[in-house]
Amino acid sequence: MLAFLGAIICIIASVHPAGTAAPAAAADNDSAAAALLPAADKGLGALHGPAEALASAGPRLPGGPPLFSRFVCTPLSTECPAAGTGTAAGSAAGPEELLALRSAAAQLRRTALEQKERIRMDQETIRELTGKLSRCEGGLRSPPGPAPPAAAGLRAAPRPGTMGHPPDEPPAVRELEEAVRTLQDRIDRIEQELPARTNGSAPTAPALARDALHTKMEQLEEQLLSKILTLQKERQAASTDRSQQQQNIEKELSSLQNRVTELEHGPLGYSPPDAFKVTIPVQNNYMYARVKKSLPELYAFTICMWLKSKALAGIGTPFSYSVPSQANEIVLLEWGSNPLELLINDKVAQLPLSLKDKAWHHVCVAWTTRDGKWSAYQDGEQRGAGENLASWHSIRPQGVIILGQEQDTLGGRFDATQAFVGELAQFGVWDHMLAPAEILALANCTSHLQGNVIQWDDQAVEVFGGASKAGS
Repeated sequence: MLAFLGAIICIIASVHPAGTAAPAAAADNDSAAAALLPAADKGLGALHGPAEALASAGPRLPGGPPLFSRFVCTPLSTECPAAGTGTAAGSAAGPEELLALRSAAAQLRRTALEQKERIRMDQETIRELTGKLSRCEGGLRSPPGPAPPAAAGLRAAPRPGTMGHPPDEPPAVRELEEAVRTLQDRIDRIEQELPARTNGSAPTAPALARDALHTKMEQLEEQLLSKILTLQKERQAASTDRSQQQQNIEKELSSLQNRVTELEHGPLGYSPPDAFKVTIPVQNNYMYARVKKSLPELYAFTICMWLKSKALAGIGTPFSYSVPSQANEIVLLEWGSNPLELLINDKVAQLPLSLKDKAWHHVCVAWTTRDGKWSAYQDGEQRGAGENLASWHSIRPQGVIILGQEQDTLGGRFDATQAFVGELAQFGVWDHMLAPAEILALANCTSHLQGNVIQWDDQAVEVFGGASKAGS
């Protein structure tokens, strides 16, 4: 192709007269060579050298400028024919051949311009890549060792045979290939160094700094959210505690108010909070009440009840529990001039209680088989306690509970002198010893605790002999 273009130039020189053809051809070749060379201030002089050097590189006709540029032509194997011969050939060729030759020359100029534009674009691309690589290398600390080739590597001497091209390839193409190869080497080296430096202890790139800042912000947001949730939980807990404290205070105030009301009205005006009461109006041996339910075997108990005695002497027998082999399994008895007594399996403990003022009183007796410990309460206060009352004895089951009479046999043979006269209510039995606070709450009517063995139930109590049940 290049030989063909050189031949076209020679033909053009042979068509015109000698005084004009050679300068025109020289001008065309020089302009074509100049078109392939960018201006010196754009930096391609480093790649191709000055135009004079390039012009001197090509062969010259005797006494005239060079006939070709190394970017377009290759040396002709023979010199151009003489001017006279060329004139005659041009005259013989005719206007059609002349027009074809002119079109070929115009096409040659366009090709030269296109090559110049491609070289300019390649130069701008190389300059942009060089700038970016310089900035990247400036942001990374280079490891110790030989310095990488600088941008001046674009001016390195061309090496024959680079990138597989033959040694006789034009130097400009080889220099361009060398510059691209150098840039590719620098890109590969940076790609290899970047992962190691990214994993280093000190961040060296803006992206690493942004990632660290973003991570720190996320940690702060998590800490703030955790603190807000903690404060909300503390606020809810404080609100719940205040509500519970307020309820407790209101409950205590209500209890105190009830107690004050009780004291203001006096013992005679107090009425126990029961659904019904049993009344035994006359002291005899046939009026009583019976609890339909019996007791199981017990190793401890608490028995509580409200009572108001109308007897002139002792209060008699508020309750008694008898089993087939023992009539006095559990008895609460005050008879004649004797003090109030608690009998368990015929063993006796005297209770320092005072119940003869014809007023309502809350009475509780508690006992456990271990060491026979016992305690007695009146109106919520412990009045007596002791030990060795039927120690290690168990309360036997399947007995009979009678209210108002003392049993000499199972369920009968009552004695009128031991009978109770007055009113009874809220009789209950537990299978353990109640705590003093629980007994006090029962006496203050602030607790609705029911016996887990015997409860005060209208359906579970039946009356005999003239005793009655009625609402209190």
